[in-house]
Amino acid sequence: MRVHPLIGIAATALVALVALAAIAADAPTNFHGAPASAHAKRNPESGGDAVEAGRMSFGKNCAACHGASAQGSGNVPSLVSEAVRRASDGELFWYITRGDVENGMPSWQQLPEAERWRVIAYLRALAAGSAAAAPTSAPANTVVPAASTSAGPFTDFRHESPGTVHRITVADLPAPYATASANNGPHLVHRPEGAWPKAPAGFAVQQYATDLERPRLIRTAPNGDVFAALSAAGRIVVFRGMTADGKAESSHTYIEGLREPFGIAFYPPGPQPQWIYIADTDAVLRVPYDDGDLRARAAPERVAALPDGGGHWTRDIQFSPDGKTMYVSVGSRSNVSDPDTTPEEKDRADILAFAPDGSARRVFASGIRNAVGLAVQPGTGELWCSVNERDGLGDNLVPDYITHVRDGGFYGWPWWYIGAHQDPRHAGKHPELKDRTLVPDVLLQPHNASLELTFYEGAQFPGEYRGDIFAAEHGSWNKSVRAGYEVIRVPLHGSGHASGEYEDFLTGFVTETGEVWGRPVGVAVAKDGSLLVSDDGSGTIWRVSHTGSSTPK
Repeated sequence: MRVHPLIGIAATALVALVALAAIAADAPTNFHGAPASAHAKRNPESGGDAVEAGRMSFGKNCAACHGASAQGSGNVPSLVSEAVRRASDGELFWYITRGDVENGMPSWQQLPEAERWRVIAYLRALAAGSAAAAPTSAPANTVVPAASTSAGPFTDFRHESPGTVHRITVADLPAPYATASANNGPHLVHRPEGAWPKAPAGFAVQQYATDLERPRLIRTAPNGDVFAALSAAGRIVVFRGMTADGKAESSHTYIEGLREPFGIAFYPPGPQPQWIYIADTDAVLRVPYDDGDLRARAAPERVAALPDGGGHWTRDIQFSPDGKTMYVSVGSRSNVSDPDTTPEEKDRADILAFAPDGSARRVFASGIRNAVGLAVQPGTGELWCSVNERDGLGDNLVPDYITHVRDGGFYGWPWWYIGAHQDPRHAGKHPELKDRTLVPDVLLQPHNASLELTFYEGAQFPGEYRGDIFAAEHGSWNKSVRAGYEVIRVPLHGSGHASGEYEDFLTGFVTETGEVWGRPVGVAVAKDGSLLVSDDGSGTIWRVSHTGSSTPK
């Protein structure tokens, strides 16, 4: 008898805290519908001993998915974000105890009550900056299998190397459950001595900015300033200038007090935008902008409400070249819930389109589980996206992907995937959608967690890179051997079209023993044509420049 994937998740102990950070409560009794009686409860476990005991329990049961410092991993959210801080101790305890199996959160009533309270005490102390650091090395039972003899179409970090080309086709897809569904979080560690990202020959890697609080999406303003979303902190910062050694000359807080900002766009498109649009987790906001502003000149105006309420929280935003259409990505609330029976999935797992003032809302494309990154292709004006596909079907299902997006296109979630492949968890449902399900342009390693993407339009890299896509692969958790943790290049061969292959461009964020020290999130082209990469694992923005030398750094 096959064990349902959710049962497998449940067996991994407090990994199921996954949904905690995804839900924010505007009212004190609104955390997952927690009753007022839960809100009123106070944590009976306090003080240094409770925090230390909670730290030990968290390290044993939770850090595999949520990271050593509860900073989140892959699609697993942070537990020190504003969302969790807003919930009361009693609401967190109620939710841990009650669970939410639909979102991979089993009930933990069997865990001793005092231990549940101590984990909460640790999270509170960690958020306040007073908790002892969690272990910075992988657990002793972490095992990295010996390198396989062939990378094959499905591969992992052991076969990632700058310039290595990969291609996955529809014919390569295995049957569902061909392998077990793994729970293999990244076990973040501090960057080891001598560890450094690896780029192709002729490129150098430098630190553009360091000691940042989990930098996420990054965007370059028309004047060359670099904006970065520090989502967990509810803040956007801006970097200006570049020193001779590739570092930002100055940094400034542009705006703060947001919920979980991610997407950033300048409007209207072109050299003189008048607004900065921000895709917060529950709304599109905009701020008046003059070229070179280092601080928001007014409070943000709420342009459009967005579906909220947990699950995938990132929202990206782009404008069509003519400025008439605003695209916003909204990820699903769950892994694979059926929207027919789950009202919370309404208008989720899609890309929405609006007029720039927030009116005329419609679904531009659907069945896209989590389009974390959006980009508009120069020249063609086509919208492209970078997508996190579903988990729970085994190591090599379902491939993440990068694709251009058709207006009205349907991409399968949750009933189908990668064309006419039905998810066995929805067998027999919606047969009319089988032939409508589109096959994406580029299939990536399953569970890679593909995040932001950008088109390279700079003049610094060699000519064959112009017009190509760069995308950040945050790294897997639902795969027995890690994959992702890199930046990839999707060559478009000067044609504007992808042919299915991609290549490793920036690697080295995983040690030989499988410990993770860096996790790429954002990619942007700097004013000088270098590539900037945000890494929320090490709190760094990296700069990759072309030197013309024969030895990569």
